[in-house]
Amino acid sequence: MLEKLRVRRDEVKNKVNKGEKKHKGSLESFYENGEAKLKARDRISEELYIENDVKRGLRNSNGTGVVVGLTHIGEVIGYDKDEQGNKVPLEGKLYYRGYDIEDLVNNVLLEDRFGFEEISYLLMLGELPTKKDLKLFNDILGDHRELPMGFARDMILTAPSNNVMNKLARSVLALYSFDDNPDDVSLKNVLRQSMSLMGYFPAIICYAYQAKSSYYDKKSLHLHDPIRELSTSENILRMLRPMGEYSDLEAKILDVCMILHAEHGGGNNSSFTTHLISSTGTDTYSAIAAAVGSLKGPKHGGANIAVINMINDIKAHVKDIGKQSALDDYLVKILKGEANDRTGLVYGMGHAIYTKSDPRAKILKGMAKKLAESNDRIDDFMLCDYIERRTPQLYAEVHGKEILMPANVDLYSGFVYSALDIARDVATPLFATARLSGWCAHRLEEIVNVGKLMRPAYNSVQEKRDYVAMEDRK
Repeated sequence: MLEKLRVRRDEVKNKVNKGEKKHKGSLESFYENGEAKLKARDRISEELYIENDVKRGLRNSNGTGVVVGLTHIGEVIGYDKDEQGNKVPLEGKLYYRGYDIEDLVNNVLLEDRFGFEEISYLLMLGELPTKKDLKLFNDILGDHRELPMGFARDMILTAPSNNVMNKLARSVLALYSFDDNPDDVSLKNVLRQSMSLMGYFPAIICYAYQAKSSYYDKKSLHLHDPIRELSTSENILRMLRPMGEYSDLEAKILDVCMILHAEHGGGNNSSFTTHLISSTGTDTYSAIAAAVGSLKGPKHGGANIAVINMINDIKAHVKDIGKQSALDDYLVKILKGEANDRTGLVYGMGHAIYTKSDPRAKILKGMAKKLAESNDRIDDFMLCDYIERRTPQLYAEVHGKEILMPANVDLYSGFVYSALDIARDVATPLFATARLSGWCAHRLEEIVNVGKLMRPAYNSVQEKRDYVAMEDRK
């Protein structure tokens, strides 16, 4: 059955390709001319943005975000402001519903338990759960660990995508058809939908990855059923790995990663997208699919993949990563745009808000070291540690100025994913699975406050033109 559907899909693809070959010259000319016209017609000068006082990227001139809303859910603190409005650097702090993220994580670690589900409850419902509350919450998630009957076969395995985030977004939209009450935006119904999506996400991303690996990478297909009693991180590792094996340490480190990625204020692109889309009154599946699409963008959700790629590139070009002079030489090349992806960026370093430190990186670094010690990856961990310590100094040497450049969470989450043998294809989908509880919390908050339809303004800078009849156009 599956093979027949795949053969049929290939036949359709070949038919489309034949049609494109027939018009290859004309199509290529059309697209090239179209590209040239767009660059010529749609380019807007920087002077016009300044003249119209436009906050490009919804950012003020000093790089801070334009305030567009209020939230109870998350708070990110990276700096203070003096009387002149200038930034005053601070040690970074992150709060979930008013609780310091360091306190939340440290208590989970102290009690040696899984905490992601508890933190998801906190984000969505606004308070820390009692044991009874958390048990019911976990029971509901457990009831939704398995996808609807036939969903994995029909929606994922028979139409694999080469990008797991693409398949995740499509699967979220497809779940609309399996919901008996998809368009009801009452709080009770949206909470129900949020819980079901949180339960489904691990199976979706793992099956999507397995389908991609089998169809595109020609690897063996390994499918494991989720287990309702297991935590989110345990189920993910179990379904990703061929034999379903994992250690308690591995699962708990992944659990911490997910806690740290669950929320980061309402202003990050995907959470803002959730508010924006929810303000239209649309359904939960459309809103969350839009957030997935936002996170798929490499400028938002792809940083941990960029870290993994950069580390692999460094190891490929520096024979002895324990030799500091050789590492310095290659990091300088990266900073000059002569190595890695030639962007001049050292991924995992610096942040748009945090100035002195990223609290998530500080927490994860300690966990990453434990993982490195347990599976003989200490050299790779020390490479990340060296990048963190040395990059700001080398940046000052290369660019002639000193800037605050703390390690961000992606430096060590990238290492953790690599050390857990989690494929790069799954790094951003894991981010999405963690951030889902934050997205759902922001959607619920938008509905509670019955905000106005978000409708920002764009000033037109197009000059007025007279209509030209067809026969007079050149």
